[in-house]
Amino acid sequence: MKTSIPLVAALALLPATFVHAQSNKTHDDMKTMPESTDMTHGEIKKIDTGAKLVTIKHGPLKNLGMPGMTMSFSVKDPALLKQIKVGDQVNFTADMVNGAITVTKLELAK
Repeated sequence: MKTSIPLVAALALLPATFVHAQSNKTHDDMKTMPESTDMTHGEIKKIDTGAKLVTIKHGPLKNLGMPGMTMSFSVKDPALLKQIKVGDQVNFTADMVNGAITVTKLELAK
């Protein structure tokens, strides 16, 4: 049974290792990634214009290897926050910009 503790620890690291391997991105690449063209659908849950943040309940962010969830994002252009309100359905692009996951493009869903 003593071997189960290291095995559990190794298994706990597997998801992070898998996501990193799937992304094929180095740490340096993650500082500023080129903008993705794939848009993700989501719903605006909160807007914080002072902090330049938007909280979105969204589907998978394939370019970042992330599953769907609700999370806050920085915005590349704070003017994007003036185009939306809580409850809006949107399509957006998020990329790694200077080490932070950032909304780089945002439009109301049609």
